[in-house]
Amino acid sequence: MTAPVQSLQFADAREAADLAAFLGRLLHYDRAAAVRLQAGGGALAVFGRPPSFEVLAIRAVRFDGTHEFDVTVSAGEFLESLEESTGSGAVPAPVTGPPWTGVLPPRGGWEEQPGLPDALSLRAALTDAVAEFRTRDEALPEDRRTRAERDLIGRDIWSRTVGSTELPLRAVHAAQALGFLRAADDFPVALLATGAWLRLRTPYGSIALRRAGAAGGLGTLAVSVGG
Repeated sequence: MTAPVQSLQFADAREAADLAAFLGRLLHYDRAAAVRLQAGGGALAVFGRPPSFEVLAIRAVRFDGTHEFDVTVSAGEFLESLEESTGSGAVPAPVTGPPWTGVLPPRGGWEEQPGLPDALSLRAALTDAVAEFRTRDEALPEDRRTRAERDLIGRDIWSRTVGSTELPLRAVHAAQALGFLRAADDFPVALLATGAWLRLRTPYGSIALRRAGAAGGLGTLAVSVGG
């Protein structure tokens, strides 16, 4: 592991534990994952891109101090640095990040959008979608039971929009897979939009993605605890 460039002391041990869980989920989908870190105002925003979902995942945590930095690092090295028992960690040396690390949502202008179902309804929609995928997969003739055919079924299901919004179901699926849409009591969820971007926000993190057919645009997302 390369030498750290910045030590971190999180607000409490739970912040380190939640961040470790998030990084572990990212690494499940990409063992060589990189994350972009933006710190300021006592909060650290961690951006990742799980390849299976084609979205940006954002997890924000609180830390002590006034450090400000913006760097792309190895998700695996960052995870290795975290000490849940002491609520501490270290930012590893920078790496050359993939192209997505230079294309983040804009900082401001977010407006809440109507039509998003509540968290319980979103989880129910995911359960129905998974059941539909299995049913359609099992109905395929043996000679069509291929990865390509299954991908077609998946694209049909996960590209459907949620409620009366533009948000595709794959964004909700990503939120659940990354621990942002938890199977617990109901909690507030919101859909925000600015320019070409949509953002599904929960108390545990956010999923951001470009609207269908959107082009271009660079920016940075404001760092805020809770995603």
